[in-house]
Amino acid sequence: MIENTIMHTDLKLDGLESKYTGKVREVYKLQNNLLVMVATDRLSAFDVVLPKGIPYKGQILNQIATKMLRATEDIVPNWLISTPDPNVSIGKLCEPFKVEMVIRGYLAGHAARTYKKGLRTLCGETLPEGLKENDKLPNPIITPATKAEQGHDEDISRNEIISKGIVSEIDYQILEKYTLQLFERGTEIAEKQGLILVDTKYEFGKTNSGEIVLIDEIHTPDSSRYFYKEGYEALQQKELPQKQLSKEFVRQWLISEGFQGLDGQSLPEMKDDRIQSISERYIELYENITGETFTKASLDAISERIQTNLDTYFNNTYSK
Repeated sequence: MIENTIMHTDLKLDGLESKYTGKVREVYKLQNNLLVMVATDRLSAFDVVLPKGIPYKGQILNQIATKMLRATEDIVPNWLISTPDPNVSIGKLCEPFKVEMVIRGYLAGHAARTYKKGLRTLCGETLPEGLKENDKLPNPIITPATKAEQGHDEDISRNEIISKGIVSEIDYQILEKYTLQLFERGTEIAEKQGLILVDTKYEFGKTNSGEIVLIDEIHTPDSSRYFYKEGYEALQQKELPQKQLSKEFVRQWLISEGFQGLDGQSLPEMKDDRIQSISERYIELYENITGETFTKASLDAISERIQTNLDTYFNNTYSK
């Protein structure tokens, strides 16, 4: 099973105009303003793609994202049209905004690491004194990041985004409103599952008609951090680490092996038992986030399965 992952695709699609390969996803741009997005089993951490895939990871991310997009489409329209394969989503072509709208309800991850260095301002947002790692913030804060084609995304403030013309002030106000509303909805969904949505990111784009829509994935363990609600307070009082539902466990493993994506650092070896444990953790994430039992898609000939499912979808949907 360890070897049966999808790391790359080479789909044959009618009307193909271009292909973009991201850290985890591969995006095919078709005629008629359509996108085919494949969630591979690649794993990225510290903006570096690890050398081996994680079984079922792409399916898990794609299916969580689909459920969450459907659960928030009353708040903001999104790009999604259909999911004809466990690893694939088809949606509307959009022009992405060149920022990620990161929102944080707790002092965790990057924010906590910044805070420990003595900094009390993050992306123009002032953090109060006296916080411990994983403490709840007085109010959720938006800490945007620029979207890097290669390498690390970088923190940026609201004022910088507007003053540099990255996003207009009118559009940014809309992105802020949507981000806060989505985080509130994500928090409600998580609470029903006994979870705390700690932080997450949203990406937006504009359709050809100028409509702002939600794009990419939302509320997945790759884009979000969750804590278990039960035991949270007790662990905080004892200043013990929280049990997380996110890929932070991958980052912590890499840090323990001396890797944080910095120059001169080498990736640790990914042994089969490590890959297996990460796969099992992703399945746990799926089941806890959605409240549903994970149904494993076949790992035999994944690329061929995807091609067949897409051929069937396009033949049935767009046949003359």
